[in-house]
Amino acid sequence: MKSNEEELASLTTDARLAGQTALVTGSSSGIGEAIARVLAASGAEVIVSGRDAGRTQAVVTMIEQAGGTASALVADLGASPADVRHFASEALALAGGRIDILVNNAGIYPATATADLSDDDLDAVLAINIRAPHVLVAALAPTMAERGSGSVVNIGSWMARVGLPFGAIYTASKAALEQMTRTWAAEYGPRGVSVNTVAPGATSTPGNAESADVLAAMTAVTVAGRPVRPVDVAYAVRFLVSGEASFIRGAVVDVDGGIAHTRLS
Repeated sequence: MKSNEEELASLTTDARLAGQTALVTGSSSGIGEAIARVLAASGAEVIVSGRDAGRTQAVVTMIEQAGGTASALVADLGASPADVRHFASEALALAGGRIDILVNNAGIYPATATADLSDDDLDAVLAINIRAPHVLVAALAPTMAERGSGSVVNIGSWMARVGLPFGAIYTASKAALEQMTRTWAAEYGPRGVSVNTVAPGATSTPGNAESADVLAAMTAVTVAGRPVRPVDVAYAVRFLVSGEASFIRGAVVDVDGGIAHTRLS
């Protein structure tokens, strides 16, 4: 089994998404970075978005060195709705007025007990995990619907449908995103816009590197027997935005190694 970075470094290029522009939020590292690189490898022009200018540009550089096309757009999606709408306008300008694929990946995940969650963290989860996707879909999906084509993929979590003794607001935010997916699929689907969710399982990313032992223990008894790699999630996103998935609408695709639905012990 290749590591995440080995898999990304050896991507096979193709043209299945040629001529399409993708905006991937939170794509300066982790799952978002993998999504950006996989979509670019399949011919999409990718707008890489993150809060840190250096890390965001580094992903753009990796895409370009692999023969893809990308541009950087630095933004804080925890900002006001007006600021997020301005971000959407900037992305449209970078894309020449047309965004075909929106991937709502940016999110934060304070895994604390309910009583330990600060007010600031509560506000940030609501802003980044729920409000920002809503504002971006409101800003970008209508233009997709006018054209009669487009794709939105929301990145959820296996934790949205199980009860755990921590992370109440995070898991609730991902459950909200799943429900918005179903609503947006009904709202925009009849006009040609595909809207779906990819729900990763316990995923190994730079953001949770200090919890590697915990992730290993959580996934040891799953069917896959290992944590999810970001690239595993990226492959599912690429499928959902391709023509091969045109009849999948309002779905939640679990990329979790079986953690949500199977038990070996």
